[in-house]
Amino acid sequence: MVRTINVLLVDDEAVDLEWMRRRVLSSGLDIAVVGTANNGFDALELVERERIDIILSDIRMPIMTGTEFARRAKKINPKIKIVFISGHEDFSYAKEAIQISASGYLLKPVKDKDLYEMLQTLCSAIEQERERNRSLDEAMSLFNKELILRWFEENSPEPAAPQLMNALSPLLIKGATAAIIEIDDLEWKMQDLPEDDARLLIRQAVQFVKSLLEETKIGTMITASHHRFIFLCSRPQEEFLQVMEGVIQRAAESSLCTVTIGAGHYARTEGELHASYKQAQAALSAKWLLGKNRLIRDNMEPLPPGTQGTGIDQTLEQLLEAIIQYDLVAIDDHLLQLMRNTGKKDVYDLIIRITSKLHADLQQQHENLYELLQWETHQPEILFQFETIHDILSWMRRRFFELSELLYVKRQRQKRKLIDEITNYVEENLESKITLKEAAVHFNFTPNYLGYLFKEGYGIPFNDYVKERKMNRVFELLQDPTLMIYEIAERMGYKNLIYFNRQFKQITGMTPGEYRKKHKI
Repeated sequence: MVRTINVLLVDDEAVDLEWMRRRVLSSGLDIAVVGTANNGFDALELVERERIDIILSDIRMPIMTGTEFARRAKKINPKIKIVFISGHEDFSYAKEAIQISASGYLLKPVKDKDLYEMLQTLCSAIEQERERNRSLDEAMSLFNKELILRWFEENSPEPAAPQLMNALSPLLIKGATAAIIEIDDLEWKMQDLPEDDARLLIRQAVQFVKSLLEETKIGTMITASHHRFIFLCSRPQEEFLQVMEGVIQRAAESSLCTVTIGAGHYARTEGELHASYKQAQAALSAKWLLGKNRLIRDNMEPLPPGTQGTGIDQTLEQLLEAIIQYDLVAIDDHLLQLMRNTGKKDVYDLIIRITSKLHADLQQQHENLYELLQWETHQPEILFQFETIHDILSWMRRRFFELSELLYVKRQRQKRKLIDEITNYVEENLESKITLKEAAVHFNFTPNYLGYLFKEGYGIPFNDYVKERKMNRVFELLQDPTLMIYEIAERMGYKNLIYFNRQFKQITGMTPGEYRKKHKI
């Protein structure tokens, strides 16, 4: 584990720079001077290239002042500690230094005692931060991450169990923010490549984004899927957002991929953290409209009961139900209700709210709104080209009619597939005793629900179908004169020969023996 604290020295005077380097190395602290620079531009190159913890910089330099250099350095790495050094005549810069969150200010001529006390203070602070990060990482075992991921995916979570609370506690000590990072167009960009090449490039892109997140060292990462990651950050919101912007920028500068990040609100309790994750989901789901390769924040504050927003949520619930039920008239009615009295100025926020809500609710049913409608392939700018609310409403109506039909067709296919699987199960077990209860256990349904699905899909009750198929097999076996009737009864699961004869006669109007005589078997 890296323990040494790295320091960068910046001063336009070569003599002062060397003097400072020797004094820093003589501090007795576990410090390494990883570079020196005599101007802000060279110093920034070092900040981008090296892992730097502390910068000691002259505040007055030609071309780029120390404060301007510090601003840019903080954008690259917000965690860097910056100490300015200047003479009394430059003390007016102190206010500006405070505004950019400088960690300290030393006056020339710098006394050894002041320098070493400053370095000691900063080194202690850095070690404490490292310790906090280590504690956070240790708390986040794979098991705990899986617990948190499952908890996040619950729509209305129960209070956190002790094991889960132990995993969440390190995050909530100072508060945390949830973000979801998604690699853009990962599958689409690879679709024309040979399978092995595509797999390699996907792996490289995923590993690159993982390394970007791990390098930030301001939070913990949970892999949600091969192209999506959850990031939980226990730093102030401003610093968190700065770092996420940096991740987006660095990804875009690579040739591997771009990323889009959805961010929630700052949270201090378990309930707020769960809400922060849902907010991040909602923000990310607006990517189709707002565009990719950017940070999207959920800026919608929760509305108190009785406000207009509550009515919108109820209408959205009804809209989703209409979409699922393939009720096109109700879809149209609910869309009209949502768009009524909405000006063009507010319509785009409303569209984001509608689609985010539908996407989140459909995910609970293991469906994906954007994959179903392939909205990634549409140009979201089309919404901004419409001139009237009527145009936007027409577009939304077509999209949701299409969604409803897709879900209906998919449901019918799934239902047909299930019915085929049930009939195959009956066929494979015809010579055993088959009950609705046993079939329900096999397909992981309740008996009542399986019975309902089968009758709706096949047209007759499950038990009647089983009797029909068993009797057809009996007819086949009766064609073999070497088989005795009692043998056929036993083979088909009838332990009582009298009951077998009675059932056979009830269906055919004759006994098995009479059936054989009639067909001359």
